Amino acid sequence: MSATACKLALVTGATGFVGSHLAERLIELGVRVRCLVRRTSSLRYLPPGIELAYGDIATGAGVAEAVGGADLVFHLAGVTKAGSEKAYYDGNFRGTESLLRACEQSPAPPERMVHVSSLAAVGPSPDGTPLNEDAPSRPLTWYGRSKLAAEEAVRASALAPRTVIVRPPVVYGQRDTDVFEVFRSVAKGVMVLIGSQEAYFSYIHVKDLVEALLAAGCRDTALGRTYFISNPEPVSWRGFAQAAAVAMGRSVRFVRAPASAAYAAGWCAEIASGLRGKPGILSRQKVLEAKCRFWTCDPSRAREELGWCGVRSLEAGIRETLAWYKDAGWLTF
Repeated sequence: MSATACKLALVTGATGFVGSHLAERLIELGVRVRCLVRRTSSLRYLPPGIELAYGDIATGAGVAEAVGGADLVFHLAGVTKAGSEKAYYDGNFRGTESLLRACEQSPAPPERMVHVSSLAAVGPSPDGTPLNEDAPSRPLTWYGRSKLAAEEAVRASALAPRTVIVRPPVVYGQRDTDVFEVFRSVAKGVMVLIGSQEAYFSYIHVKDLVEALLAAGCRDTALGRTYFISNPEPVSWRGFAQAAAVAMGRSVRFVRAPASAAYAAGWCAEIASGLRGKPGILSRQKVLEAKCRFWTCDPSRAREELGWCGVRSLEAGIRETLAWYKDAGWLTF
């Protein structure tokens, strides 16, 4: 089944960074799209022409109604920043459980599902060798463990034979607010690196990830399989920042911060986030991830089995992303 052949595609997490790009692309392809959203969610980046289904995947409210009639489900809803382990599990594991339950109990269950997980569900590479899909899962943080629990819920469900699990690494691009902080640091001319050694990571531009998600939803041979989606070659944070600096026509100075200092800063950031009532990008959990030298994965299986290979170069992706940030008024350079 191709994406354009489906009668109705349901997208969870459509108001988020990746989800909004996916919903936009589906509408461009002429697909009927329904998005499960909270009544408090910002719909700023959702394209015209979508159907809205109001509910909350974490509690299960409205999920059964959203699933009704959908033959293709893209599950992107989840929590990437939270102040407690419970909050991660509520958003990632229990939210997935409620969606699976609604699909299983539907009079006409979806024909297939694409479940978006994360490289964090597996953990970092211990020696720098990019991980493949058969690597043992050793998640490092609450986020990673909750994403692995969600994967395990999918594999234990009746939908398992009709589901494709996709694990992106670092995702960047237009509308992103996380890697954006790196671009903002570069624009200011100073980039802080944690630890004394270079750290490398796999990455993917959001629009390339969306095409991979569409391919995963189309291929019968992908059903029941798991895929890493990334550019073929990892990059260091120094290399990423330098590429951004070149694109901005700026120079950037790198400052090394001991992991202990970063951990203390994460603790202070958590206190500030608690006072604001909103988790931020910096926390002790995020520092645990940043201390690891190799967050790298091998996308070979996706290229071979999904027929997906069109990815932007790092330089092209950064230029495109920076142009959007500049036009949107997020950055000045």
